[in-house]
Amino acid sequence: MNVDQRVIRAVRALQCDLPLVERPFAALAAEHGLTEDELLAIARRLKEEKTIRRYGAAVSHHRLGYAANGMSVWRVPAERLDEVGAALAARAEVSHCYARPTFPGFPYNLYAMIHSKDRAAVEAVAAQAAAATGVAEYHILYSVRELKKSSMRYFTEDENAVSDPSA
Repeated sequence: MNVDQRVIRAVRALQCDLPLVERPFAALAAEHGLTEDELLAIARRLKEEKTIRRYGAAVSHHRLGYAANGMSVWRVPAERLDEVGAALAARAEVSHCYARPTFPGFPYNLYAMIHSKDRAAVEAVAAQAAAATGVAEYHILYSVRELKKSSMRYFTEDENAVSDPSA
C-alpha cells in the first residue's frame, strides 16, 4: 500500500482511543478527514498486507467500576485445555484467557484474568468456574498496581515524538 496522506490520516485515527459513541470508527474517521468506509477499507488493506497484525483495545476496568482483578492460573490436563479455556473465556467477567507453558514449581498452564467489583466476587467467579469445569487446582494472583499501558504511535505531528536510538 502506498503511504499517502489518506493512509497517514487512517493510521493516526486508528491509534486513537475509541470514543464511547454508537459509531466510534465514523467519529474517528470524521476527525481525521475520512469517511468511515475509507477508514475501514484502509484498515482492512493494512491488515491483509500484514502491515497491521492486529487491532486491539485496552479496557480500563477501574473506570467501569471493577475495583478488583485477579489473574487466575489453572492446572488443566493437556487434553482438556481447549475445553476448559473456552469455558473460562466465555464468562463475562473474564477479559482474556490463554494457554501458557508450565515451569518447574509452577505447573499452571491456563491463565484467565477475572474482573469484578471486589475480591470476594473474583473468588466466587473462580469457584463457579472450577465447579463447572471440574478443575479444582487453581490460584488467583491479584494485581498490586496497574502499570501504564501505552502503544507505539506512528505518523505523529510532533516530529520529536520518535527519536533515533542510535543518535
